[in-house]
Amino acid sequence: MSWNPALDPDLPKGDAVDAIETVIVPRARDLGGFEVRRALPSVARQMVGPFIFFDQMGPAEFLTGQGIDVRPHPHIGLATVTYLLQGRLHHRDSLGSDQWITPGAVNWMTAGYGITHSERTDGEERERGQAPFCIQNWVALPKDA
Repeated sequence: MSWNPALDPDLPKGDAVDAIETVIVPRARDLGGFEVRRALPSVARQMVGPFIFFDQMGPAEFLTGQGIDVRPHPHIGLATVTYLLQGRLHHRDSLGSDQWITPGAVNWMTAGYGITHSERTDGEERERGQAPFCIQNWVALPKDA
């Protein structure tokens, strides 16, 4: 199924199309030099299935020497699924993970009983400037996980 009815001949048209139940306008939050837009939760929709947050970061443009510096912070009882569309992010966490997230790659971090992590742009990314863009889903874990 396509998001664009003109691209999918099997989708109903006109009055046969179901009404949109809720339109959610993400709210923006500045995290120190870059903006994150959070669609979930919202007043109209507190949660959708296991997804407790849905965020979009960027596209943002950083000048040479600047970048993302999300300091180490804790999570518990959830997993984050980060999908990078452009740029590069350096992920580190208290489990010993130390990896670069690159465009098209997925970083799946599970914070069952607790984890501390950080994301930043460093090295070559900071020296040449960059324009990161990613989406991130936060998934609630079952109590036993």
